[in-house]
Amino acid sequence: MQNVERFKMKKFAADAGTLFNRAVQFTEEKLGSAEKTELDAHFENLLQRADKTKLWTERVLQKTEAVLQPNPNIRMEDFFYEKLDKKKRDRNNHQEQLGNTMIDTGNDYGPGTSYGNALVKSGQTQIQIGNAEREFTQATINNFLQPLKSFLEGDMKTIQKEKKILEVKRLDLDASKNRLRKAKSTASQQQPNSTTNTLTLVEDDVIARAEADLRVAQAEFDRQAEITKLLLEGVSSAHAHHLRCLNDFIEAQTTYYAQCLQYMQDLQRQLGSYSVGGGNTAPNTLGPANNSLSTSGFGS
Repeated sequence: MQNVERFKMKKFAADAGTLFNRAVQFTEEKLGSAEKTELDAHFENLLQRADKTKLWTERVLQKTEAVLQPNPNIRMEDFFYEKLDKKKRDRNNHQEQLGNTMIDTGNDYGPGTSYGNALVKSGQTQIQIGNAEREFTQATINNFLQPLKSFLEGDMKTIQKEKKILEVKRLDLDASKNRLRKAKSTASQQQPNSTTNTLTLVEDDVIARAEADLRVAQAEFDRQAEITKLLLEGVSSAHAHHLRCLNDFIEAQTTYYAQCLQYMQDLQRQLGSYSVGGGNTAPNTLGPANNSLSTSGFGS
C-alpha cells in the first residue's frame, strides 16, 4: 500500500513538474526569451487550410439553415430538440399556412363564387408549393447539412484535438531543448580545479538526463506530428465529399424551383385572364363551379 502511495506521489510530482515546464516555456516564448520549434511550410499550409475549412463550413452551414428556416427562434428551438434527441414539433411552413387560410377564406365566401373558387384553387397551389418546400428542406438536411455537421463534429473535432496534443508535445520538446542548453551552459562555466571534480560529475549526469529527456520528447513530437499531418491531409477528401453534397443541394434546389414554377403556371392557366375593370371578363377555366371570374367580390 505504501509503495502504491509512493508511486502516486512520484507521478503527481512528475506531472506537476511537466505542467510547470510547459507553462514556463509558453511564457518565455511569449516574452521572446525562448526558442520555438517551427513546423515546415507544408505543415503550416495544411494547418491553415484546416482552420479555413472549419470556419467556412460552419458559416455555410449556418447560412443554409437560415435559408431553410429564416426564423432564428424556431432554429434555436429545433437545435435544442436535436441536442435532447427529441422529435421536432410538426409545424406548417408559411406556404402551407397561407394555403390553408386561402382555402378557408374561399370556402367561407363560397366556392361557387368566382373569388371564392379562385381562393380555394390558389390555396391548393400554395399547399403544393409548401409540400415541395418541405421535400426540398428534408433533402437539403439529409444530403447537405448533415454531412457538413458530421464532418465538423467528427473529423474536425479530431483534428482540433490532435492539434492541441501536438502543441503540448512541441512545448515539451522545446522545454527539453532549453533545459539541455542551460545544463551545457552551466557546465561550460565551471572552472577546472581540484574542488570541482564532484560538481563536474553532477553536471555530466544532469546533461545526460537532459539529453535522454530530449530524445523522448523529440520522438513523441515526431509521432504526434505524423498523426496530425495524416489527419490534415484528409481534409482534401472532405472537400471532395462536400462538393458532391453541394451538387446534391443544388439539384434539390433546382427541382424545388422547377416544381414551384410549374405549380404557378398551372394555377395561372386555371385562373385565366380577366379585366380588372370589371366590365368584361374572359372565359375562365375554374371548372363547373363558375361561368366567369369577376372582381366584384362575393357574388357569382
